[in-house]
Amino acid sequence: MFNVSCYMKIIDGRALAEKIKDEIVREICAMNKVSKPDKHMPRLPERRPNLAIILIGEREDSQLYVNLKEKEAKKIGIDTHVYRCDADIPERQIFDTIDYLNKDDLIDAILVQLPLPAGFDTDGIMAAIDPAKDVDRFHPYNLETLFETCSHAHVMPPVFSAALEMLASIGCEPKDKTVCIIANSDIFGKGLAKVLSCLGAKTETAHAGDKNLTDKTRRADILITAVGKPKFIKKNMIKKDAIVIDIGITKNGKKVLGDADLKNLKDKAGYITPVPGGVGPLTIAMLFRNTLELYKRRREARNM
Repeated sequence: MFNVSCYMKIIDGRALAEKIKDEIVREICAMNKVSKPDKHMPRLPERRPNLAIILIGEREDSQLYVNLKEKEAKKIGIDTHVYRCDADIPERQIFDTIDYLNKDDLIDAILVQLPLPAGFDTDGIMAAIDPAKDVDRFHPYNLETLFETCSHAHVMPPVFSAALEMLASIGCEPKDKTVCIIANSDIFGKGLAKVLSCLGAKTETAHAGDKNLTDKTRRADILITAVGKPKFIKKNMIKKDAIVIDIGITKNGKKVLGDADLKNLKDKAGYITPVPGGVGPLTIAMLFRNTLELYKRRREARNM
């Protein structure tokens, strides 16, 4: 049963991420357990899931994210292959690299770290990834399949899965809830709105500059924000006991800030995700879960 308190509660993304990573470790170990069906023909352990990451340019936050993904993947038994490219690399070489990875039988999943430097065709690059290896699930085919079927059995974009996991962790079912999603990206905002609508939520999307933004946000039982504006969400913008899922991240020197002003919201929000320690680590865990799922699908296809 979903209940809210008159005092704001923190949704611990790190704790949720650790549980998911533990599950991944157990599953990888179980699948790759060495067995000896015949003493004369010992079976070697299966290879581990393999994730390829393409990093273009030298954005400090992107480099930090990729380094963190490498570090965490190693802990849970996923092998990573990172392709670091200069910001002035010819775009054709990026397409060639993706084509190579699409054909490489060792690689189960491919991730292009976003955002890309100015001048790159982000949509074209994402569409060049083999849909079967698209771990971020933003390939047009994968999004279309998800939206047309309304089936959550499909692998979803990790950030979508993270938002749903956050809600599930506090016993909140989206059905009949009013949800407002503020986002810079229409693909993200409308995509997540569609996923939540499939679960019975009443959704609407907005941009940070909307004139009637506060009217929209104050109607929301669940407010999801991803605009990258530090302390943008204040208590006059939310409904009492609203759930605030903060996906926005801004770096201010060594400090990482979210869109929501936690101190300002503490007497009005019901639940909130902190930054750092909220959606970020959980999204990475969901990325690894997607990697494992794509690995399993390819493994099953090879054994057919």
